[in-house]
Amino acid sequence: MMKLHDAKVELAQNQESYQKTLLLANQIKGLKHSYFNKIKIQKSLGRVLRQSTLRSANITKKITNSGILLTSESMNISALNLLMSKILNGTYNISNLKIKRLSNENASLRLEIKW
Repeated sequence: MMKLHDAKVELAQNQESYQKTLLLANQIKGLKHSYFNKIKIQKSLGRVLRQSTLRSANITKKITNSGILLTSESMNISALNLLMSKILNGTYNISNLKIKRLSNENASLRLEIKW
């Protein structure tokens, strides 16, 4: 009788653990869909870079097998602020970000986005 009760308790615990694992798997799948969708990242980044303020910032976009590399030797601070607000509020997997202040009005940028 005791073994049957222990088996039922163990079964209930395993079912609860399975439900938690299933929920976690669904969350991970959603994150993977948001952060690692190559086509979606390219399209949304293209929309951001087509803005008139950013077109004049001389941003170079290089697409690699592992992600996108954005570089600019000298860009206006207002363009940099706009780009950073769009990138940081979007769903991008930023692996490397370097900003160097060149003067009061200009900065250089190196941003690497992975998928």
